[in-house]
Amino acid sequence: MRIFPFCIVPFIWLIILGLLGLWIWMLVDCIKREEKNFPSLGENTKLIWILIIILTQWIGAIIYYFMVKQKMDKSSS
Repeated sequence: MRIFPFCIVPFIWLIILGLLGLWIWMLVDCIKREEKNFPSLGENTKLIWILIIILTQWIGAIIYYFMVKQKMDKSSS
């Protein structure tokens, strides 16, 4: 029964590293993206998204991916 926890540890690390990579990728994308390329939430939309991504970490990165990045990438192509 002790083998099970040791087998799952590498998978947990892969998930953690994947979420960290997603968080960094979305943060860099948000910083590089021009202010005009964000759906309007009022003034300082870019700053608001940067704060959301930083404060909520991977959850904010997933939200940013579906609400901003995916929509903007589809509309630009």
